Amino acid sequence: MSSTESGPGGSSARRPTINDVARHAGISKGTVSLALRGAPGPSAETTARVLRAAEELGYRASRSASLLARRRTNLLGLTLTLRNAFHAELAEGVQAAADEAGYELVLSPVTAARAEARAVETLLDSRCEAVLLLGPELPAADLDDLAARVPVVVVGRAVEGVGLDVVRTSDEAGIALAVEHLVGLGHRALAHVAAGRGPIGTARTESFRAAVRRAGVAEASLVVEAGEFSETAGARAGATLLDGPVTGIVAASDRIALGVLDALGRGGRAVPDEMSVVGYDDSPWARLGHVQLTSVSQEPAEQARAAVRAAVDRLDGGPRPPRETVLRPRLVTRATSAPPPSGGR
Repeated sequence: MSSTESGPGGSSARRPTINDVARHAGISKGTVSLALRGAPGPSAETTARVLRAAEELGYRASRSASLLARRRTNLLGLTLTLRNAFHAELAEGVQAAADEAGYELVLSPVTAARAEARAVETLLDSRCEAVLLLGPELPAADLDDLAARVPVVVVGRAVEGVGLDVVRTSDEAGIALAVEHLVGLGHRALAHVAAGRGPIGTARTESFRAAVRRAGVAEASLVVEAGEFSETAGARAGATLLDGPVTGIVAASDRIALGVLDALGRGGRAVPDEMSVVGYDDSPWARLGHVQLTSVSQEPAEQARAAVRAAVDRLDGGPRPPRETVLRPRLVTRATSAPPPSGGR
């Protein structure tokens, strides 16, 4: 045997190939390929013979070649908004869960200059087997069309009537936690700084209106439209609340809440002595020492695991009905919420 070939118990100057296994087992290359992939055809005795030969030679099948033969890429695609710290945290969780499941992750960012639809097309062009969308703003009809092309998991948004999987926390429960917290502290005049008419912003606005009705403070409460999930929009909306009866603010996101805090600070309103602010997402920014924002946690690690599990189940487990996983949010109380000033404003 030449020094470039490997044998049982011997050393090798190169990795053994499937041809080496076929020669060692005395079986055709085609049969060896079927046996190594677990495909129908070879008998149990032949399969055992092939596996024994592969083990003796130290043969390891090329993962990429095996996937290619099965027309699989083992790629999961993920869209995320780069400026959204909560999305970054979710992406880390998705990466960890994909690693555990044996899949690779392809990221495609959404930015002010790069639309969500383009980010999705990039993932499809990259031959991703499934697409995970973080907080998508795409219309339901577009999501339905996408789900007809590739398995889709929507993360962080409720979607009805389309053939895809959804993983989210309950916006209704999350906003209710924020409202109940402020009302429990004694606030009676609340404001919701909303994020526009997109599906997520709309869901949180409707949840706020329902929550203040249940709490009996709807007449003294109002909705102020920021228009988008950004600090600038939050600051602009927050500036309209400097004068008036409102003492408790529920923001549609932490980014909006940061803008509100900036506006209140510039306007001379002390937080939480005069005004209380509650964010939504419990993003890393909320936990900064100089912010310490009371916020609603969407349990990102749990969402990430559930989203990857939904994608992998659909890819490896075959057809099944769409599945919605709704997680319970959690309020994290920090330094931006306290009882209102005694005697009111």
